[in-house]
Amino acid sequence: MAEGKADAEAAIKRNPHPDFKGVEDSRPDFEKDRTVHYVKTPKPDWKPGQGANNASGLSTKHREIDPYAEGRPAVHNYKLLISGVVPRPVGFVSTISEDGKSTNLAPFSYFNMISHDPPLFVLGFAGGLLNAKDSLANLLKTEECTLNIISQDFIEAANYTSLNAPAGISEWTFSGLHPAKSSIVKPDRVQEAVFSIEAKLVKSLEWESKATPGKKTGVTVIVEGLNFWVREDAVDEAGVLIDPAVLRPICRLGGITYGRVTDLFELPRPQYNDVIKDPEIEKLAKSKTDGQLE
Repeated sequence: MAEGKADAEAAIKRNPHPDFKGVEDSRPDFEKDRTVHYVKTPKPDWKPGQGANNASGLSTKHREIDPYAEGRPAVHNYKLLISGVVPRPVGFVSTISEDGKSTNLAPFSYFNMISHDPPLFVLGFAGGLLNAKDSLANLLKTEECTLNIISQDFIEAANYTSLNAPAGISEWTFSGLHPAKSSIVKPDRVQEAVFSIEAKLVKSLEWESKATPGKKTGVTVIVEGLNFWVREDAVDEAGVLIDPAVLRPICRLGGITYGRVTDLFELPRPQYNDVIKDPEIEKLAKSKTDGQLE
């Protein structure tokens, strides 16, 4: 297990800095007390049909990249995709072994919500079912896990759970985070997490490499949320909205880069019957499918 993870990291070369601590020391300190605040949208006076606020997307050429081009290794697609499909939530998954003797806590870059009725979430694992390790092996056998949303207050601890520890060695101790009992599933949730979800396995799908036929390269897992946990000071009385100022979520970008959410703006969703009351906007309804007016 540990050797496999170490080999994968060496191949990916995720860290671009030979001396990371030296580079980090040269940067400004993290503003721990920086508050979440709302700002205007980038262009408050934007009108329907105006398009992008910046025309660089029209004047700058695009490069076409074939993911299956001869000689292009799969890791290049990995690095391109994780730097382009951003920002992404981080899946922080807690599982327990079938015999209940070992626990696992790990962050996942391939994670998102895909439905609310029922509450469904998707997780992506590298490698195949035959040699499933740690989180995936536990989830497949017990069909249970908890999903925990990572906040800036424990990002270093969460990152340390990606440690390439041998099978059977729990990352909980290394992180210093605290397990809290779940109500329905056996795996613990993370006490420090503002929002946690108890979940059960719904379905798993295994994928085969197109570059190397026969090689199993990934597993997609769908889990259903059975129970939610939200910190009292983060959710409204109706249990409907979580306050981003308390959640302080962390997002994943490319390489070893993370981001946090501090600047927010609101955009109401337009209603067709309301906006076409404007004669100029109504003209857009008569446009061709390519966006050009008749």
